[in-house]
Amino acid sequence: MKTEVPTNGESQVFEGREHRRTDDATSDSTSESVATKRSEATSSNRPGPETSPQKSSSSILKKLRSRRTLIVIGVLLVVFVIIPRVFHTWHTVSTDDAYVNSYVTFVAPRVSGQVAQVLVDDNNRVKKGDVLVRLDPEPFQVQVAINQAAVDTAQANVVVAEATVRSQLGQTRGLRFKLQHAIEDVDNQIALIRARVATWEQSKATQVLAEQEFERAKKLIAGKVTSKEEFDKSREQLDTAVARTKQALEDVYQARAVLGLPAQPPEGKDLTDVPKNLDQTFSSVREALGNLMQAAAQLGVVSSSWDLTPKQVVEEFYRRDPGGDINKIYADIINNAPGLKQAKAQLERAQRDLDQAKLNLRYCTVVSEIDGVVTRRNVNPGNNVQVGQSLMAVRSLGDIWVDANFKETQLRNLRIGQQVDLEVDMYGGKHRFEGRISGFTNGWRFCRRRMRRVISLKLYSVCRSGSTF
Repeated sequence: MKTEVPTNGESQVFEGREHRRTDDATSDSTSESVATKRSEATSSNRPGPETSPQKSSSSILKKLRSRRTLIVIGVLLVVFVIIPRVFHTWHTVSTDDAYVNSYVTFVAPRVSGQVAQVLVDDNNRVKKGDVLVRLDPEPFQVQVAINQAAVDTAQANVVVAEATVRSQLGQTRGLRFKLQHAIEDVDNQIALIRARVATWEQSKATQVLAEQEFERAKKLIAGKVTSKEEFDKSREQLDTAVARTKQALEDVYQARAVLGLPAQPPEGKDLTDVPKNLDQTFSSVREALGNLMQAAAQLGVVSSSWDLTPKQVVEEFYRRDPGGDINKIYADIINNAPGLKQAKAQLERAQRDLDQAKLNLRYCTVVSEIDGVVTRRNVNPGNNVQVGQSLMAVRSLGDIWVDANFKETQLRNLRIGQQVDLEVDMYGGKHRFEGRISGFTNGWRFCRRRMRRVISLKLYSVCRSGSTF
């Protein structure tokens, strides 16, 4: 008989015992046959001798099988649970000193005023653009009306300035023609000098003739060939010719004096000699040019030099347009006239003041700049608030992170961008999220006499129901 046992050593022991029993029974079979038959007859009513060993071997096998199962289970636990956890512990660091953080936007008014309404309370969720606080708009509405009136006045001033500029332009054009008239007067005076010199020359010729006639009459009267009356007439003609010659010379001197020239010309020059550019440098011409430049300066037209002659000034004026179009030049002068530009600047300033007043009126409505949750509300209707005064805060729910404090010895293998597992006690139990290290702060914290450094962990996972952790 062969019995299965859990291990190899116990099987060999039980086989040796069975062989010895078989040999003893064979040797004593002939001598004790009668006794054996009796014993078989008497033992037919009680159990056999092999019943108790069979029971003990089956129980041992059961124990061995259960022990083997436990060993297999233990090995599996070690291989698939304990060893990974030990490996994970050796290659990771962890901390419980961590907290969730996010950006906080403080809500402050941009204008001073009295609070009329507060439309939110702490822990209210708001979206970007939602109204949080309203200020009393009446003072700002009054300021808008005042600035609107200033704009209307400035617009009227622009119309007046444009009319004034056009009037000044007309006066300037008149002075331009006065300058031209002054130049023409000088030219006429120069022509008059030449004409009077010619008259003087004619008078001298007449005087010479009269002198010759007088000398002839003088000889005739001495020979009593002519009458006394003819002689007196010749004398009168001579005296008249001398007087006319003298008068013609004085007229020449007068004409030269009018132009500021000396009565007697320089040596080697005749009485008709005048400076070459006298019509550009004469005093009346310079006066007319000064008046023209003064009027033009009020229109923003300034010559490059005060020493320019009228001809040069006119040429420079026409060069303001490449084609020399006088209408385009006048239009450009009107648009760039200082008085008109000043009026337009005042209109622009009044318009900007009106825009600022309207902007301040819009600032009476304080809105949220981000999506988030209202916290730290410290304003109520009726409060007088100032510019920049903190009324409440809005904590962002879109851009959040976890600040974790690690020991200095735990930072050796931490790098920006590494993946991080986070366990959070929220939503009714522990939940795990994934994130990455976004950076290390420069600050240090001392917790329980241990120096710790703070790192920021950015989360990229999405929580249940679609909300961001």
